Amino acid sequence: MKRKAADSPTSTRAKRARETEPDYCDAQCPRDEHGSMICPAPPDAMESARSFLKECAASNCKTLLVPDKDADGLDAGVIIHRTLTALGLAPTLIDVHLLKKGSSIHSEEERTAMQSKDPKYIVVVDQGSRSAPPVVENPDVKSMIIDHHLSDEFPQKALVVSACHYPPVATSALLTYEICRPLHHDIPGSCGYLCAMGTIGDLGTTLKWKSPFPDMTEVFKLHTKKAISDAVSLINAPRRTSEFDVLTAWEALLEATSPKEILMNERLRSARAEINQEVERHTHTPPKFSKDGKIAVLRINSAAQIHPAGHLYSKALEIVMVANAGYLPGMVNFSCRIARCARSKDPPVNIISSLKAVADLDTTDLIDRMGENFARGHKEASGGIIPVAEFEELMALMRVGEKPDPVEGSNPSKTKKLQTTPQKNNLMNYFEKK
Repeated sequence: MKRKAADSPTSTRAKRARETEPDYCDAQCPRDEHGSMICPAPPDAMESARSFLKECAASNCKTLLVPDKDADGLDAGVIIHRTLTALGLAPTLIDVHLLKKGSSIHSEEERTAMQSKDPKYIVVVDQGSRSAPPVVENPDVKSMIIDHHLSDEFPQKALVVSACHYPPVATSALLTYEICRPLHHDIPGSCGYLCAMGTIGDLGTTLKWKSPFPDMTEVFKLHTKKAISDAVSLINAPRRTSEFDVLTAWEALLEATSPKEILMNERLRSARAEINQEVERHTHTPPKFSKDGKIAVLRINSAAQIHPAGHLYSKALEIVMVANAGYLPGMVNFSCRIARCARSKDPPVNIISSLKAVADLDTTDLIDRMGENFARGHKEASGGIIPVAEFEELMALMRVGEKPDPVEGSNPSKTKKLQTTPQKNNLMNYFEKK
């Protein structure tokens, strides 16, 4: 007689309980003196941004949009484009400036290129911020910065709307959508899915869209989360290729009226296949650990921007770093995410603080030599682009490859790489397999 499955000794074995991760929207939202929640940014800054856009549309002057290269930045840029046209600005008066590979809006080359397009208004979205001269030299140009990256410093003379100090921190697309939504009745219908795409692009598909984030029920009735998620993957693909083809992604978003149209774009699909192939080529890259076991480093060499990191488990592990020495000549492009096993740590892991703490161990001028592109971004997702020699000094300060300090209940040198899957470039669901 066959024994029932219930009688099997293995069937009664207790499964390892998986820790429940808090939802992103559960973060405590700051309140003003009247007890009202401040989200996604201070109301006066939001109103100033609306006034800027209305003035821009009424001026009939040339306007330059400068969105970041990923789904969050590009979706936010298209939301602004559609808002301005809904308010009456002719599409022919709206231009876009997409940065070169590895560049920033603060470089003299980019500032000159933006000014050469002769705009009267400039809107910079999701580019990250730091103390800098005005966006362009022309004092008659009005500029606005919409962002969510951690910073207390911004380019001079710019109107700034930042969500970085108001948890749950909104993505740039969500912040832009909330700025633009009251300006015209068409915006929820034409831009709701763009808000969802940009937000899912940074925060992942597990986001529950609870208060204080806006109710997106109607958006998800019209467009499935799978279609939106797949569209995000396609929009992010071209800029990850060696050609850094951000323009294709921008044009696809601008022309489409739904995620399904984006999914049919052959150029985007081709870019996604190219990236998948490159990820597969690097998928078995072994990690090395810092001496304290807190940082795992995966070193690759690819002309594409890829993150072939799987799930790494260790009691000590906090940060997973992918360092790419082939992305830009003479530079190392590295990105850091919180390890899945460390997301529920209390206090939370702060990647920017951790990177700066390592750099502070140096007794020379390493921090100055690494420059402004070190430890930028978010507490939960940071990285940098620094010269090869300086990156090797940083690795030496981390003592990468040395035998990890013993940690009770774990051994980082035996950490198991359970899965390998392309990194999805989000802040909540790092290295999560679809």
